[in-house]
Amino acid sequence: MNMLQAPNAVVMIRPHHFQSNPETRDDNAFQTLSHDSDHATARSALTEFDAAVARLRRAGVTVHVFEDTGVDTPDSVFPNNWFSTHAGGHIALYPMYAPNRRKERRWDVIETLKQSYRVQDVIDYSGLEQDNLALEGTGAMVLDHIGRIAYVAKSNRADPVLLERFCTHFNFEPMVFEAKDARGRDVYHTNVLMGIGTEYALICLDMITDPKRRAAVQARLEETGREVIALTMAQINEFAGNAIELTGDTRVLALSARALAALRPDQVAVIEQSATLLPLAVPTIETAGGSVRCMIAGVHLSAREDP
Repeated sequence: MNMLQAPNAVVMIRPHHFQSNPETRDDNAFQTLSHDSDHATARSALTEFDAAVARLRRAGVTVHVFEDTGVDTPDSVFPNNWFSTHAGGHIALYPMYAPNRRKERRWDVIETLKQSYRVQDVIDYSGLEQDNLALEGTGAMVLDHIGRIAYVAKSNRADPVLLERFCTHFNFEPMVFEAKDARGRDVYHTNVLMGIGTEYALICLDMITDPKRRAAVQARLEETGREVIALTMAQINEFAGNAIELTGDTRVLALSARALAALRPDQVAVIEQSATLLPLAVPTIETAGGSVRCMIAGVHLSAREDP
């Protein structure tokens, strides 16, 4: 089974002080305020997280869980923004837009990966936060690991100079476009409007504002052999694009229960030709403006052989 696009191992951060982050509320239109107490919200998020991990493990996915160690890292449950891993033994660390999200980066996570997987180098872009530059990992970039294309919606979370630097280092072709929601606001992270599987791609083409660019993105996805599943803006609001393909006992598409409920039967049928749908119930975590894809950092590294 080709696991280049769909890794068989992931990193997830167990949140102990989850809440909707006040520092990202202005530019993340997907955030909603919880009416529960902070303690109740955090407890619900922890319960959802543990159930999601158990479900992924039952499906045969290897899940490396790390406990959140901070009390002022409300978005720690979304580690895919601060690091990514790549075939050949490469890891990237990213600069974050919101100051309190910069505290999420943890070297103990990277060191643990080094112990279990072959890591050749770690390229650290995070120092560019001093220049107020951000490139928020596989939130800002949706990566086609097979075709070597980085799809990026323009935003303050995806600096163009940094993107070029990443693409040069990691051998990706940048495919940049402007994307806006129904109210004309920039889409804060590319991975809320699209997700790429091995044989299909979920994307809301209607959010790409330039018709020529929209056609070019669709053509690029189709050129790489994928069937394009066109999502509506209403489906995006239910996090239908925020999904990640993984390899367990079979290939699976991990997405939220809310996202799956928003998909039409014909869209489900296309996915099920090559992957099993794996819905995870994370309604509390989704109040922070991210869903299942944001919770999962894929491990695209080769495991070390046991001595």
